Amino acid sequence: MASQSWTHATLALQLLRLDPGLGGICIRARVGPVRDRLTRLIEPTARRLHPAISDEALFGGLDLSATLASGHLVQEKGLLATPGPLVLAMAERTTTGLAARLAVALDKGDQHYLIALDEGVEPDECLNPKLAERLAFHVDLSDCSLADTEVPTQTFKSTVHLREIEVRPKIIVQITRISEELGIDSMRAPLFAIRTARALAALHGHDRVTLDDVEIACALTLAHRATRIPEPQTQEDPPAPPPDQSDDSNSDETLDLPDELLLDAVRALLPDNLLDQLAAQKARAGRGNGTGAARKGNRRGRPLPSRAGRISDGARIDIIGTLRAAAPWQTIRRDATGREGLQIRPADIRIKRFEEKSDRLLIFTVDASGSSALTRLAEAKGAVELLLAQAYARRDHVALVAFRGTEAELLLPPTRSLVQTKRRLAALPGGGGTPLAAGMLTAFEQATKATRRGLTPTIAILTDGRANIALDGRADRKQAATDAQQIARVLRAHKTDAIVIDTGNRPEPALRNLAQTLDAAYLPLPRADAERLSKSVATALGD
Repeated sequence: MASQSWTHATLALQLLRLDPGLGGICIRARVGPVRDRLTRLIEPTARRLHPAISDEALFGGLDLSATLASGHLVQEKGLLATPGPLVLAMAERTTTGLAARLAVALDKGDQHYLIALDEGVEPDECLNPKLAERLAFHVDLSDCSLADTEVPTQTFKSTVHLREIEVRPKIIVQITRISEELGIDSMRAPLFAIRTARALAALHGHDRVTLDDVEIACALTLAHRATRIPEPQTQEDPPAPPPDQSDDSNSDETLDLPDELLLDAVRALLPDNLLDQLAAQKARAGRGNGTGAARKGNRRGRPLPSRAGRISDGARIDIIGTLRAAAPWQTIRRDATGREGLQIRPADIRIKRFEEKSDRLLIFTVDASGSSALTRLAEAKGAVELLLAQAYARRDHVALVAFRGTEAELLLPPTRSLVQTKRRLAALPGGGGTPLAAGMLTAFEQATKATRRGLTPTIAILTDGRANIALDGRADRKQAATDAQQIARVLRAHKTDAIVIDTGNRPEPALRNLAQTLDAAYLPLPRADAERLSKSVATALGD
């Protein structure tokens, strides 16, 4: 028995083949057998896109090889030149620019429809909302197993043209009213619902939209767009009059489906965490796109040596490098072709390259336990302020995590503001046990969020190494050390940079082993002041 989400996904693909004007579908699913089975149902002629696709690949551009070989301008066609379905992989990484270009292509008519494969895990990792608004359908297969899927054995072929299908004015009014009840402020939603109802009627060979078509259409197109959960009616509506038995042929079409039944169909598909998802999408909408760490590009940053490449990738030509590569072959090429003048071949093209540095985040994870906690926190406060004073020059952000008692706490979110830092560090708590693993876990969570925002995180752990609180809050020294080692292996697996600073009076072997597990630098700094601490961190970071 196929799950409801799988049934909706396969039905949506059939409707898109019938009416490309529905825009497309966003399929949220991780890479796996479930998504593979669904993608096999996509038309073989679909053209594949990726989030980093260039404008030349989309819209066409200069065919350099043909132009140089023929001696006259030759243009190559882009992927959007031929009508048909488009498949966008890793849709959650779509940049604002690409989303705008695809939205314009979908707005032009029914030449294309888009199948966006969303591989996001967190609620804020989702398709660009402006592009998602232009897709009629959205299906979440995250909780769908392979046993919940089945390949449709029946293939529907419409025998009725879409324009010939009648949609009663009452149905149009009712769909619009239902959209308003769900808090949908876009007119695309009721239009998509009407088109879907018409496509469903055509799919089943009807010449008029039925009540079943309306119910399914509202569930497919309105549920994922809802911004509020409509309250059920408290008072019962009067029963509908019995149908006129004198005309059985049109009885199903003349009945009115109550709004509450349509709302129930949509309400059944609304997620339990609807408000949380809306908040996460708003947070994503206000955030830029970044990739983090040092990355090579062709637009800006520190220049790197040019290399051979193609200008159709949206790159910039290194004129000097290209001429230098072509110069030794000019005599041979003139003799071979009989043509005078400079002769350039595609193999001569050199592309400019740049290395762009992303902002860095230093996450201080400070041991705030025991009698010497106040001293360590004062050192951390001074070090953070010294580093922030140089933040504009080194483009560093700083965060502060303190762990004591049985848990860890984020005292200072990532910031570059000295004023905010002094306010948040004015009064820091101290005392209690040493939950080192909890502090490392909180720092890892901040590092993961920073990576998604395009920052490059580095965790600096300041502790004397005497962990005695396990992750579950129990006072168990052996389990606390085991938990810290497990978190360290996770950090290393995610390639998170780290520094272990031993603030004890004597070097602690357990901290040295922890640093080895992290593949991190180990700095024994007993009684280090803020200035020495900041200099040591800067040296370890290579500044």
